[in-house]
Amino acid sequence: YSMKTIGRTITETDIVNFAGLSGDFNRIHTDAVYAAKDSFGQRVAHGMLVQSIATGLAVQSGIMEGTVLAFRELTCKFSLPIFIGDTVHVVLEVIDKKLFRRLGGGNIVIKYAVMNQDEKAVQRGEWVMLIKSRE
Repeated sequence: YSMKTIGRTITETDIVNFAGLSGDFNRIHTDAVYAAKDSFGQRVAHGMLVQSIATGLAVQSGIMEGTVLAFRELTCKFSLPIFIGDTVHVVLEVIDKKLFRRLGGGNIVIKYAVMNQDEKAVQRGEWVMLIKSRE
């Protein structure tokens, strides 16, 4: 099973709010003058902000509605920077599953890629989730 989520545009407000929430005020994220002189030439969204948005897009797709018991594990590689104004979506594919009857469900492994508006992967990895059994 595989699917693609809707897109979402990263805003300056997203970055400012995430900096306040996380406490990560690194200047590459929050200081436009500093970031303009850095190798990327502009502010970069926090990698974990984009990871949070990716999980939110997956939830909004409805595939997790009433099924996820626990988010158990994640791996993530940050491949490219994400800038203010970039629009991201997520491509999801279930690549493995294992039943755990005693837990009332089983693990699924979802391979994901966060794609930008140019269809370039900016993040990729795997999520392991415990989901309810149909039985």
